[in-house]
Amino acid sequence: MKNAHKLSATLAALTLAMAGGAQAQSSMSSTSTRGNSMYAPGGTYLGFNAGQSNYRLNNGAGGFASENRKNAYSIYGGGYFNNNFGVELGYTDFDRINRAGGSTRAEGYSVSLIGKAPLSPAFNLLGKIGTTYGRTDVSTNPASGIVPGKESKWGLSYGIGAEYAFTPSVSAVLQYDEYRMKFAGTGNEKVSNTSLGLRYNF
Repeated sequence: MKNAHKLSATLAALTLAMAGGAQAQSSMSSTSTRGNSMYAPGGTYLGFNAGQSNYRLNNGAGGFASENRKNAYSIYGGGYFNNNFGVELGYTDFDRINRAGGSTRAEGYSVSLIGKAPLSPAFNLLGKIGTTYGRTDVSTNPASGIVPGKESKWGLSYGIGAEYAFTPSVSAVLQYDEYRMKFAGTGNEKVSNTSLGLRYNF
């Protein structure tokens, strides 16, 4: 329920943020622009991706069972300044893994500069770089030697991907993203996410 509430709140915020851009775009779009909105300057979008996270963390001592991978989901929205560059806001839940006799969980709120390189009328290469406010929660068995606790910090994030448009409004997106996140007792550690999803272009 807690994650569902976060997802609903994040979706609502992104929808409100993108609505203004979509309205402005609609008022300025010509007939030809509406026919191919994903390439229009000022175009906006909302997306949802699901995939698999990868925690690259030490499991400590004691031979405790450990997981590195878990299901993850992302919800995001963005807008383009021109045909190639823009900005994106997003939320990613990396889920909770069993680790060091306890569990480790991470989530992040991201702000990224985005780039798009059209290779054909229906296919784009994507890239982004920005920062993520990561929140982590670690519980452990003391025998593991891993420090428990909660942390939150801004860190570098970046990713690459590809987009295929079924229509001017609906596209499929494959992405690989990496995040630097602070965990109790460590510096910034790498957590990655490989995901597939759908994007709606306004």
